This record gives sequence, C-alpha cells and structure tokens, in this order.
Amino acid sequence: MEILPPRLARVACAAPWVVPAAGAFVFGAGSADALSWSAAGAVLALSVMLTVRGYRIGVRCEADRLVVRGPLWTRVIPRQRIRAVTDFPAVRWQTAAGRSRWTPVTAFMSSAGEPASLREAKAKCLARLRRWVRRSGSGRG
Repeated sequence: MEILPPRLARVACAAPWVVPAAGAFVFGAGSADALSWSAAGAVLALSVMLTVRGYRIGVRCEADRLVVRGPLWTRVIPRQRIRAVTDFPAVRWQTAAGRSRWTPVTAFMSSAGEPASLREAKAKCLARLRRWVRRSGSGRG
C-alpha cells in the first residue's frame, strides 16, 4: 500500500530543484570548455535526481517492511522492528542489535504556513500509517 501526500505537496518538494536544473542546462549549453560542461552536467544530474525524489516522497507499506522515501534517501524498516509513529512525524524502530533509531517521514510534515486542507490531508496519511503499524501488532502508534 502506497501512502503519498497530496500531489500539491509532492510538487512543492520537487519544484525548487527545477531552477538549478534549468540553470545548469543553460550554462552548459552556453559553455565551450569541457570543465564547464562537466560541472553543468553534474549539477543537472543532481537536480533532476532531487526533483524526481522530491515528487516521489511518501511511504510504501509492504507485508514485512516499511519503505520510507524522503527527498535525500530511502530507508527500509522491517515491520516487526517498528515501535511507534510519532507526531513529528517519524518512525521509531529498533535495529536487530537492539539500538533505537528514528526515521523522519518528511512527506507528512506540516508547517503553519501551509493551507489547512494540505495539513489535514497529511494528517490523514499519518493516521493511515499508524493504522498499518497497529495492524502489525508491533507498534504502539
């Protein structure tokens, strides 16, 4: 089961990276030397990657694991290791060695300046995640 924030929130996470991508493209197209092309290519590749990752933020609840996709990395958490989902929001979990960890769920983070409808939609996503954790019997919610 995929739990994704509203499309507007995903676009908002992806949009800032379009500007450096466009700038790198324009800079690279107007440059003649290899170093400028290489630098522009690196910035373009990084910007495109962050744009795609920004749009794909969310969580995927599988039978035996939770996949949390953030703007910079993806964390896979075994379902039986999840202890709670906090209001931050974050997933509290424990490693096989017994160490406590937490993974922020940036997809469902809200701020005071965003529209109430967006905050409510993110809260519903967080509630769905909590229900999934409770059904596993491992988390305390």
